[in-house]
Amino acid sequence: MKLKELPRSYFIAWKLMRIEFANRAQVSSQDLPLIVSLTSIPERLHIIHLTIRSLLVQSHRPEKIVLWLNHQLRNNLPEALASLQSSLFEIRYVDLTCSHRKLIHSLEAYPERTIVTCDDDLMYNSTWLKRLYDDHLHFPKDIIAHECRHIKFDNLGEPLPYDQWKTESRTNYTDKWLMPIGYGGVLYPSGCLYSDVLRSDLFLQLTPKADDLWFKAMSYLASTATRRSSNPGEKPVPIIGSQKVSLKKSNVREDGNLNQWRALCEHYHFIGSP
Repeated sequence: MKLKELPRSYFIAWKLMRIEFANRAQVSSQDLPLIVSLTSIPERLHIIHLTIRSLLVQSHRPEKIVLWLNHQLRNNLPEALASLQSSLFEIRYVDLTCSHRKLIHSLEAYPERTIVTCDDDLMYNSTWLKRLYDDHLHFPKDIIAHECRHIKFDNLGEPLPYDQWKTESRTNYTDKWLMPIGYGGVLYPSGCLYSDVLRSDLFLQLTPKADDLWFKAMSYLASTATRRSSNPGEKPVPIIGSQKVSLKKSNVREDGNLNQWRALCEHYHFIGSP
């Protein structure tokens, strides 16, 4: 987390903690026909209530928010998180411990629904969900993401290092090698992913620490377009103390993303274009 982000993070967290949620589970005419799905790890249980609070105060809420946790955490929830549970926000427990939980279990539970994923270490702007949904209405078959990178290949079709996969700045833009980045929020319409998506034997072997890569491969195999949203808005605000445990070191600094993407390319015979 950057030093300049600290004051804003403190302020937004303070504002969220002052909101009373007693009556906020009631159905509203502005609720969107979406499921918001996310996961977390033990090291973030003390701060994820801030992420959930930011989802509960969206200008247009989803019909349900589901947090998928490992069974071992069932009796270890901090009160700040447990007290937010309602008909709108639900915690469910599963066996997996990998980050792929953020989406695959909701795909199983809600196969006909549009699902939006987000990260557990951020606080989201109040119009974050509505902006994704507005683009979904215009492009109902596309995956919509506020943040994307462009996967790059050399002249032989081999993937280049992850630091050469540049962040996409164009809005309302699509390309077959555009990859949604989970932290900005990603909207998945029903049926947009290849049938292998739920195969834990494959994603644990090929992309054990890179759910974004796995879901990109599954959309590519299903011939589903990825589109950067027309109105990405402000970036989500990091929660102080949330990055003590992170996949950034292994996936980015040690190029774990490249190694896992290579594994996908070899398994599914992807050949990219420069």
